[in-house]
Amino acid sequence: MIGTQKQVITWILEQDKDKKYEVKEYKEKRGLKANAYYWELVNKLANTLRISKEELHFLLLQRYGQSEIVSVLENIDVKPYFKYYSEAGESILNEKTFKHYKVYKGSSEMDRKEMSILIDGLVSECQEEGIETKPKAEIESLLKEWKNG
Repeated sequence: MIGTQKQVITWILEQDKDKKYEVKEYKEKRGLKANAYYWELVNKLANTLRISKEELHFLLLQRYGQSEIVSVLENIDVKPYFKYYSEAGESILNEKTFKHYKVYKGSSEMDRKEMSILIDGLVSECQEEGIETKPKAEIESLLKEWKNG
């Protein structure tokens, strides 16, 4: 069920009282066509640059994606917690050493605007390498095909 606060409350009140329900904020997701086009271009550019598509994807997230700085005690391994991150320094507070990490949002968590920026950056880099890309209007059309529920 996707709806406004009032619609969701009304719907829940009509449901079986013995069942459990999960309620969370609805967020639009990228259309599959935009995602497929992104990975198509990542593969082409990675082959041209002779690097892995995973390495290129992380480079693109660093250049065009959203990030946050997170600080943790130096002895904590962040690998189980973050998929895309880079070290950003360290500091001492109250005689404890903290490591700082720049943590990047993965493309699967991006909203329409964030994904648009990521694809625009990728398209620009592809064009610099002589890789043919779709016209801007066609790319914008792919990004407009987001799921609305």
